[in-house]
Amino acid sequence: MSGVWLLSIIYLAFISLGLPDSLLGVAWPVMRTEFGANLEVAGWLFMTIAGGTIISSLFSGKILNRFETSHITAFCAAVTAGSLLGFYFAPSLLWLFLLAIPLGLGAGVVDAALNHFVATRYKAHHMNWLHCFWGVGATAGPLIMAAMMSESGDWRSGYLTVALVQFGLALLLVLSVPLWKQAPVAIAVPPEELSLHGTQAKRLTGLPFALASFVLYCGAEALIGLWGSSYLVQVKSFSVETAATWISVYYGSITVGRFLSGFLSLRMTNRQLIRLGQGTALLGSLLFFLPLDGLMLTGFILIGLGLAPIYPAMLHETPVRFGQDAAKRLMGVQMAFAYSGSTFLPPLFGVLASFLTLQLFPVTGFLMILFLLLCSERLNRVLAKRALSRAS
Repeated sequence: MSGVWLLSIIYLAFISLGLPDSLLGVAWPVMRTEFGANLEVAGWLFMTIAGGTIISSLFSGKILNRFETSHITAFCAAVTAGSLLGFYFAPSLLWLFLLAIPLGLGAGVVDAALNHFVATRYKAHHMNWLHCFWGVGATAGPLIMAAMMSESGDWRSGYLTVALVQFGLALLLVLSVPLWKQAPVAIAVPPEELSLHGTQAKRLTGLPFALASFVLYCGAEALIGLWGSSYLVQVKSFSVETAATWISVYYGSITVGRFLSGFLSLRMTNRQLIRLGQGTALLGSLLFFLPLDGLMLTGFILIGLGLAPIYPAMLHETPVRFGQDAAKRLMGVQMAFAYSGSTFLPPLFGVLASFLTLQLFPVTGFLMILFLLLCSERLNRVLAKRALSRAS
């Protein structure tokens, strides 16, 4: 029973991790009026948060070696809660930038710590459901902000509400520390699956392809979410409301897909799930090139469903790819590269589209998913070659 309670707390922690991620975009039209800021300042705030997340992810391995996961998670939940509460009280734009730093730092450590904890102690379906609950939080955040703003017209109330939820979670994590000591021991990787072994250099062969996969995955996911609506409105002449609805459907497809992937992982390996997801997403991206609007819109659903299992499966596969010893350190490194993809690739496309045309959106999405597939398959060939050399 203690194991069920602990998993429930971990899932709640991932809901809370997703809650703040989409608050800024919803609140910014009102926030920028109050602070007298330009529209593009929201992008700089987002990059400040993401920068903190990238830095803390890179150092998460050292932090995890020194402190217990339960202590780290509780402390960082309190840090993010304090940062969100600071947004509520922030008197100027400068304070928002200062508070964005600990918000990103805290989120990055929690993300890496919990992913490592689940990847090394639980089976693949729990990793899929873990990221499904992140989607629940990311979906609930805008709803909370919209409800608070419609009730009081004040964006600060939305941040206060989410901050209180985060403080409640931090308290729950502190109280749950004894449960973490009863968690399952790290799952031993079967010898026939551990493709990388021997010296440190040999174990890390193929790592560049894994890191490139994380960059491309998160870049593609963020690209569709950030620019899909603009493409539908400016190129396909959809209404703003309809375009926004289909982007919501896209994110909903990712959430539903991860829930379903949890069940598929009971019968399929991580590699099979990754291939299935990449193939489905690639098919969805091809539908963007068709002249029929119905089929093109179906592409958003297929891409969302296809992307859903890839990220959790790649994270869960880390101990198998690179060994238990390296997994703790590499988890944070992989996630730092993932955050880099979602932080920098969509803005780079925005620059490209501003100089050329937004009609490049379908081509860019297709190429990113295609290169994701190629990098992943290249890594699989490296792992297969390593396994064969060991067998001989």
